[in-house]
Amino acid sequence: MRSSLRIARASAPSSFGSLRTTRLSLGGSLYTRTSALASARLYADDASKAKKKIDLTDKSDEEIIELVTAGKLHSHKLEEYLPGNLERAVRIRRLGLEAHVQAKSDHKPDLSKLPYQSYNYDSVYGACCENVVGYVPIPLGMAGPLLVNGKLVHIPMATTEGCLVASTHRGCKAITESGGATSVVIADGMTRGPAVRLPSAKRASEVIAWVKNTDNFYLLASAFNSTSRFARLNSIKTGIAGRTLFLRFKSATGDAMGMNMISKGVEKALDVITDYFPDLEILSLSGNYCTDKKPSAINWLEGRGKSVVAEAIIEERIVKEVLKTTVQSLVDLNIQKNLVGSAVAGSIGGNNAHASNIVSAMFLATGQDPAQNVESSNCMTLMEVAPNGKDLFISCTMPSIEVGTIGGGTHLGPQSTCLDIMGVKGSNLTNPGANARALAEAICAAVMAGELSLMSALAAGHLVRSHMAHNRKKDPQVSEPHKLPDFTNTPSENDSPKEEKFGACVVGDKK
Repeated sequence: MRSSLRIARASAPSSFGSLRTTRLSLGGSLYTRTSALASARLYADDASKAKKKIDLTDKSDEEIIELVTAGKLHSHKLEEYLPGNLERAVRIRRLGLEAHVQAKSDHKPDLSKLPYQSYNYDSVYGACCENVVGYVPIPLGMAGPLLVNGKLVHIPMATTEGCLVASTHRGCKAITESGGATSVVIADGMTRGPAVRLPSAKRASEVIAWVKNTDNFYLLASAFNSTSRFARLNSIKTGIAGRTLFLRFKSATGDAMGMNMISKGVEKALDVITDYFPDLEILSLSGNYCTDKKPSAINWLEGRGKSVVAEAIIEERIVKEVLKTTVQSLVDLNIQKNLVGSAVAGSIGGNNAHASNIVSAMFLATGQDPAQNVESSNCMTLMEVAPNGKDLFISCTMPSIEVGTIGGGTHLGPQSTCLDIMGVKGSNLTNPGANARALAEAICAAVMAGELSLMSALAAGHLVRSHMAHNRKKDPQVSEPHKLPDFTNTPSENDSPKEEKFGACVVGDKK
């Protein structure tokens, strides 16, 4: 039976807000404020004197909540107070959250639809999230398989946008049936751009000259590389504004996305520079010259993370039968939309239809940093008539895909499983960095599949109809299963299918 929590409003400060619990009832048991506060003082005094960790394992939930609301213990340290029982810490924090919201607004939130049980919080605590009150499930779909560099790869996509998986799946089918995609990493290097300040612009220019000296670069690289088995400094790009100097360090980072790794290396390199320039002031380890999680021209021009190009030739027959359009229609639309339209909009890195859709969904599914979708979605989609004069040539150039197969959220169970399905889980022990590069190549190829399908829907005028069919149910409370089509039987030229449905997503001709 779920415990009920009754709590009165008052003005005492606490980790859950300004609450003073006068009476607490959970599951019928009663706990008085006086004894709770006495216990709180006892625990606080003992912890202060002995300087040891507090263990509240033997205390009831209501006692612990009273200690927290009294301001004697910290809500964010519940996992520390309850070693070996992280789920209980989450449950208690939820009860406190309910009490705080109710006391502040006279409204008791219903947390029953926010799950928290049966989750491996050991993988989260101290690594991925703080003040945990549960987790938010996101539907996971699979597109493909997509033939990339001669291998069939399933494409995991976590999304709440109807039609996205189905449309990407159609693009995968068109590419795979036409012989597959080639995807290659042409550059690999994470960046960090600290900001430093010198007494004058002239002095800053002297630092620039010093850094550009080959012998000095090797000196910095030696210090930088000493911080990791995988970090290898590739280059240092400089920028200046007045007497403020920006240094963009670029380094290989193995199978990790590499932000923490490169930050350690940059700190070590800056120590060397300050030895030679003691009047140099370090303003920030990141001066936005990196650039991380923000739109920027430098990532578009210079690259960040993995710079990838994917390409494929789609047979004219496949364009007609699977994509329901023509090669010339796609070529014309791509010029006007992705090239001219993006130019008129003044877009940087946005010469594409919806690369961010696929990148975001795959990032969530594989444990990447979703905020890095900003620069990772930089993409130029090109389409032209193939050299044979009838098929379609398509390519996607993505200069700044920031991914890793270790670190961050990649070790969480579901995300790790998705990486495993793709065949890129963890570190590549024989060829460090190969798994992360393969993931980036698969993402770029999947983006190309998504571009191909959406552009086809736009060219054929099917976009609105497909989304209305897929995203607008008569009764939003009723969940109906969506089925992907059976692609085992490809229609011949003699067949004249009027429409092809992906679940409720219509992508064919309907008259």
